[in-house]
Amino acid sequence: MIIRKYATLLFLSILVSGTIFSQDKQLAKADENFNRFAFVDARKIYQKVAESGYSSADLFKKLGDSYYFNAELDQAVTWYEKLINMYMEEVSSEYIFRYSQCLKNVKRYDDADKMMEKFNQLSADDQRAEFFMNTRDYLNFIELQSGKFRLLKLTTNSKYSDYAPSFNNQGKLVFASSRGVGTMSKTVHEWNEMPFLDLFSSEIIKGNGILKTPTKIKGKINTKFHESSTSFSKDGATVYFTRNNYTKKRLGKNAEGNILLKIYRAKLVEDTWKEIEELPFNSDEYSVAHPTLSADGKKLYFASDMPDSRGLSDLYVIDINDDGTFGQPKNLGDQINTEGRETFPYISDSGRLYFASDGHIGLGGLDIFVAVPEENGFSIPYNVGKPVNGSTDDFTFVLNEDTKIGYFASNRAGGKGNDDIYSFKQTDDLITECRQYVTGVITDAASKNKLTAAEVILMDENNNELHRTITDASGMYKFDLECDTSYLVRATKIEYKPTEVILTANNVLEYKHDLALKLTKGGLAGIEVKPGDDLAKLLGLQTIYFDLNASFIRPDAEVELQKIIAALQQYPELKIDVRSHTDSRAGDEYNMNLSERRAKSTMEYITEKGKIDISRVTGKGYGETALVNKCANAIDCSNEEHQLNRRSEFIVIK
Repeated sequence: MIIRKYATLLFLSILVSGTIFSQDKQLAKADENFNRFAFVDARKIYQKVAESGYSSADLFKKLGDSYYFNAELDQAVTWYEKLINMYMEEVSSEYIFRYSQCLKNVKRYDDADKMMEKFNQLSADDQRAEFFMNTRDYLNFIELQSGKFRLLKLTTNSKYSDYAPSFNNQGKLVFASSRGVGTMSKTVHEWNEMPFLDLFSSEIIKGNGILKTPTKIKGKINTKFHESSTSFSKDGATVYFTRNNYTKKRLGKNAEGNILLKIYRAKLVEDTWKEIEELPFNSDEYSVAHPTLSADGKKLYFASDMPDSRGLSDLYVIDINDDGTFGQPKNLGDQINTEGRETFPYISDSGRLYFASDGHIGLGGLDIFVAVPEENGFSIPYNVGKPVNGSTDDFTFVLNEDTKIGYFASNRAGGKGNDDIYSFKQTDDLITECRQYVTGVITDAASKNKLTAAEVILMDENNNELHRTITDASGMYKFDLECDTSYLVRATKIEYKPTEVILTANNVLEYKHDLALKLTKGGLAGIEVKPGDDLAKLLGLQTIYFDLNASFIRPDAEVELQKIIAALQQYPELKIDVRSHTDSRAGDEYNMNLSERRAKSTMEYITEKGKIDISRVTGKGYGETALVNKCANAIDCSNEEHQLNRRSEFIVIK
């Protein structure tokens, strides 16, 4: 019995050891495939190992990645979920981000947002986290942006991959396809087991964006390796395009033995593309790809992971000199680029930058964004919304701004192949600026009745009037606002005390602030106003104070002066005399001059800020001649006691 027991244990030990050895050998082979981007081959082995019951953080990472980098996010979510649930302590923040992207792909947006909150906790300095935290209502904005394009069906897609459309100057659409020609299709690529890409062109049927039967473009552009993403000069004589690192029939590799991407330029000679040259800013050690020319042909935009890129790929621009040489590549900066993927740029004739990104907040996978040109670059990017964007990868967007016809590619469900080209008609302008509003109802504080014809004034943070309006029959008012800006909203009406509220607009791209205001009966209504009365006391205002030895209007004084202005605006016959005073510290002559400056600054504030006719406001300085307490020159008083004398009064003269 004992011998059999030990024999059994020995057998099990040998079996387990053999199994572990076999798994290690399989994983080593899978890792070799994975490291040379043969994701499909690597995945097959990883899945067999996982099905045998083996699990590890590294296994689940690579299984998820093998789907993620082939844009099969719905499959990647399964393995990333196992990774997060079982090995959270071994997971870097980047896998939290990828998991969130995959959750969006299967429309689990609440779960995706929770992962992004976790991502923010782990990587608060990551720009993707910052974008998310600043645009928490991104789904609402995308809904507002959506519906501005109408998709059109294309019959020219193949069962393979079709993407990267671009316009040439002959009314044709040039695009990349792995469909092959006849029996001479290219070698299958290890990354996704699809044939290599060639460039094709198809005539655009005017008016509807439908394409005629595509044909392979002529010349020496197409090789046995990948070609894609073209951009043509306005005269059609030059094309920039992406190709695997294959120059003069020599295949180049980086230090790890991988074949990367480069941009090439070709000339049209007698209807055939010739004189193909590699651009000088390419490198064997990083990819440079997906060119797009500015409308004037003086700048070339592209995507790259060159050393100063912050993400998996960034967008760059380079000057094209008159002699055809180039300047130095310039990164488009943090407003455009993130730690994720920014790729497939397109510059429209108006200078707008369209590009694909998974670093900016979207619906899942790559989404298409637009940024408008500004003096020093481009605006913040705006998601172009549905139906162009969805939960899968959407990319390579181009648009004819004259006809409003355009094209993009997507791997969404319902297509013919791996990636398909979709045509669209733009039906409305995109939201490409921050649009915020403030609206509300003005009511009587006691009766709750809505107040019509109440005046509402919008002022900036320095109390400069920007706009004014009158409430409508329902007591409603509305103002347009700028993002990230502070305002003062004041409501006034005869027989009511003015009221105001400070409002700060946030940075949400499309947002309405609801700000209801209540007015209380009072002000000068029902009060007998006589010459010699202090208007500030009649209105129940705080005393207007000045700093020691100063005549500028303090922020707390501005609030009270605005109420004086409101009263003068409500009662056009009212005239006042501004009387300014000092404390007793300093000489009599100095104090008299100081009080004159205070009276003058107060008068200027009322007439300039309130647009009050200067004939209605007079003023004078009284120095220390009218102290309100015992603090004369010979008396030792506290700072607070002296402060009481540094004041202005508003005496009614009519």
